[in-house]
Amino acid sequence: MISIKQITYALAVAEECHFKRASEACSVSQSTLSNAISELEQQLGIKLFERDNRQVLITPIGEQFIERARKIKLDVDDLYRLAESESQPLSYPMTIGVIPTIGPYLLPKVLPEVRNQHPDFQLMIVEDQSHRLVEMVRNGEIDCAVLALPYAVDGLHAFTFWEEDFYLIAHKDDSTSDQDEIRSDQINSSELLLLKDGHCLKDHVLAACKLQAVETNHSLEGASLYTLIQMAAGQMGSTLVPQMALDQLLFENSELKAVHLSEPGPHRSIAFICRLNYTRVNYIEALIEIFRQQLCEQC
Repeated sequence: MISIKQITYALAVAEECHFKRASEACSVSQSTLSNAISELEQQLGIKLFERDNRQVLITPIGEQFIERARKIKLDVDDLYRLAESESQPLSYPMTIGVIPTIGPYLLPKVLPEVRNQHPDFQLMIVEDQSHRLVEMVRNGEIDCAVLALPYAVDGLHAFTFWEEDFYLIAHKDDSTSDQDEIRSDQINSSELLLLKDGHCLKDHVLAACKLQAVETNHSLEGASLYTLIQMAAGQMGSTLVPQMALDQLLFENSELKAVHLSEPGPHRSIAFICRLNYTRVNYIEALIEIFRQQLCEQC
């Protein structure tokens, strides 16, 4: 009978494409892992891996096995977590993904209170773009992720905990900075500084301004929100940023002013996403309670 240990070893070999590294990842000797894989292949009557002294390759039938093995391992892990979920919230380690246009502005507001209320909670943060985090959640590589919606998260749970509008950031000498509110048709789109494709914030900004695309005067491939702010301070244009980022981005920058975008909002929602069968939803609920309280106090 195939064991979970054999499945775990096979997944490690598929991940590392190297028996020695796979054995180190599983904290067993190379001979133990190699024997377990050989027994597995004998039980199945197929070859999962082609190996020599230089490389390890997954066979075509091995690819099919690995794909199904991942799903089995996820289900088994969820069974273990089911019992854990009855214990005190945030008492077991958790890995959360977060996108670059949320992490630097959300985490400093909420993590100190998380640590204060749950000092033993082990939290690991993975920062990446939305499409990669969604895939990592689906594959069970991380427990959950914090994303900006709307975004395609079909087949996953989404727990919205914050909604916010965008603000136009412009140099104080810009004519738009005299206003407290601004409509999208009052913004010079050719001078609008945007992030590169792949950042969902760019899509949300375009949607809030009712624009399909923007022909800008600047090429900002690989830019961050901080870069956009510095360019706005240099009078190279204006940009739109979410409410939660205002205090950090404008800190000690008297050259800039924030003007609320008066288009119907909220312009984006912030949510936790997780798999449908994720068993630590009570962990997410505990974090959401802290996050909401801190955001309400600080934003």
